[in-house]
Amino acid sequence: MALTITSKAFQDGTEIPKAFTCQGRDASPSLAWSGVPAQARSLALVVDDPDAPDPAAPKTTWVHWVLYDIPPTAEELAEAVAPAALPQGTRQGLNDWGRKGYGGPCPPIGRHRYFFKLYALDTVLGDLGAPTKGDLERAMNGHEVARAQLVGTYQKR
Repeated sequence: MALTITSKAFQDGTEIPKAFTCQGRDASPSLAWSGVPAQARSLALVVDDPDAPDPAAPKTTWVHWVLYDIPPTAEELAEAVAPAALPQGTRQGLNDWGRKGYGGPCPPIGRHRYFFKLYALDTVLGDLGAPTKGDLERAMNGHEVARAQLVGTYQKR
């Protein structure tokens, strides 16, 4: 069985509802996954936007959420999950606003794509401090055993 990630809030390739954006509650959508490989010792989640600032001329990938050391036995994250409600042992990194936690879509222009990327790792990474996406990717290097992604879109109205 392949690793998969889904959301009750939106289907792969469709629009992320306003509630999960800066124009709404800026709450994280519910996420669920299945097919975690038996050799996985932890999971990591990165949510990013490769279309920043303008999809017609992207210049950077904007990071919205960084989580790691999610237990492989966890199967979901609730909508608007609070830090205290994350699965036990889960650690947070920094998003591109320089803070921990979820920051929803807030594109300055055009329709952007948001990639919810789930990684199964063969190790527990341990305390990396407050890692950025780049720090996390360096720590994960050579430890990925599976990955899945869910893509949503959003454009301000």
